[in-house]
Amino acid sequence: MEGAAISGGFWSLARTAGLLRPRGRARKGLPRLLFFTDPARTPDAEGVACTLPRGSAIVFRAFGAPDAADQGRRLAAIARIHGLTLLVGADAGLARDLGADGVHLPERLAHRARRLKAAHPGWVVTAAAHSALAARRGLAAGADAVVVSAVFASNSPSAGPPLGALRLALLVRAAGGPVYALGGVTNKTARLLRETGLVGLAAVDGLRADRDPL
Repeated sequence: MEGAAISGGFWSLARTAGLLRPRGRARKGLPRLLFFTDPARTPDAEGVACTLPRGSAIVFRAFGAPDAADQGRRLAAIARIHGLTLLVGADAGLARDLGADGVHLPERLAHRARRLKAAHPGWVVTAAAHSALAARRGLAAGADAVVVSAVFASNSPSAGPPLGALRLALLVRAAGGPVYALGGVTNKTARLLRETGLVGLAAVDGLRADRDPL
């Protein structure tokens, strides 16, 4: 039942993401749905990854785990089988070793985006942003897209005050490039984001169909 609920949640979010109307031009092939792993909040990241709709992305965040390489290899295999994009959080060396499709940079490392893309021309490089200024800087630094958080109230212990849909729409307009929404994005809240100009949606643990039906 749990697996079915998660799968239903992802498919509902994917359908909503497909209804988004992004502002401006985005890099061809950017996923519409990003699943962010978290050792505490998504302990069965591999099981969740297997439920993702084809064309979605896994953002693997190891946070220094000693078994990061082993887990990364398992996620890379799942990504190949299921037609998913694999991005590795912060660690370009691990991304290279895993044959990943790119990296996701924390806000403090967003300035490395252009250099990483020059070294790995085929990579997708995204960057976190927690303000309009950070979003503009990340995109100006060469990121293919920025992931803005927190949009709604989030379970993340590091989440700041939520932006809300209206402020997010203003941020997207000012950012000058593709923006994803992260933080409190569930099947229920995602419908409030359809007209904000986002390129896609991102979530960690807000994907259970039985929690927030769309």
